[in-house]
Amino acid sequence: MSFWTYQRPFSYDTHACLVEVSVGLQSMQSRLFIDGELQDSQELVFSAGYRNPVHRAILSSEGNDAELRVEVGYINWLSVGIEAFVDGQPVYASHPDTSIHFAEESRFLKALPTQDPEVAKAAAARWERNKYSIYADIGLGALFFLVGKFTGNLTLAALIGAGAGLALVTAQRFIRVDLLGGFAVFGTVMLLVSALFSLAFQSDFMVQMKSTILGVASALLFFTDGAIRKGQYFGERMQRYMPEPIDAGRMALGLGLLGLFMAGANYFVATLFSEDTWLTYTTFIDTPLSIGLAYSVYFWARRGAREATAQA
Repeated sequence: MSFWTYQRPFSYDTHACLVEVSVGLQSMQSRLFIDGELQDSQELVFSAGYRNPVHRAILSSEGNDAELRVEVGYINWLSVGIEAFVDGQPVYASHPDTSIHFAEESRFLKALPTQDPEVAKAAAARWERNKYSIYADIGLGALFFLVGKFTGNLTLAALIGAGAGLALVTAQRFIRVDLLGGFAVFGTVMLLVSALFSLAFQSDFMVQMKSTILGVASALLFFTDGAIRKGQYFGERMQRYMPEPIDAGRMALGLGLLGLFMAGANYFVATLFSEDTWLTYTTFIDTPLSIGLAYSVYFWARRGAREATAQA
């Protein structure tokens, strides 16, 4: 499923040409049309390593054939451009003063692990299978945010969110696609915990403190597993979801540090800023920040496994 589509039309001689680029979370598809007919289609799975798609086609005019080559590439993080050549000569550039090799030259993308194409395709297939549960996770978070924003009552927001999560559990019995494979069930439980905190202490502030309290508790569990058991419980179980071998002890310790940091960040925002600011933070910033830091933990644990292999 794509979340954005770019269209880059151009003409050469009597031909109307169009490049259409559809971008999703895991892949992008680029298609070349000439005079309304599809000439070439390419799909790029990001985890297989980024490269600019290059389309080739034959243009016929008055009995003469010429080779059209169109290269598609990012000009920044948010937009794509194209460059067209006929028999090797440039004939069109959508952004003539800007390089279309932004993504290919990005140090960030080069630093990401590149998977085997078959593994990348399998990852794309997993996305297709799991995307509906991810949408459900996002929907629950958005519902909590909207109710809390417009009513000012975090307890009510937590209860409505938990009710929606329980409705998903019921709906799953009648729907074939997987709605609960992501964190929808976990999110529902957390919203129920938030509501119980608030009802028990008669304070919306306890809804805000839920992430801090649970974060510290989970961090202690990860630290215990990493320091005493060398990650044999939580670390080993996380290995099942990793694309490469990891050091289980490092993984557990890293997740413990992550839990403490996120607990502290939540406490900082909840105590020093307004309830509206906290609501925005917990909905739009908390999860992306934790995911980014989790990647850092993964890279550190992966490096530990590589060092251990090199020393063996």
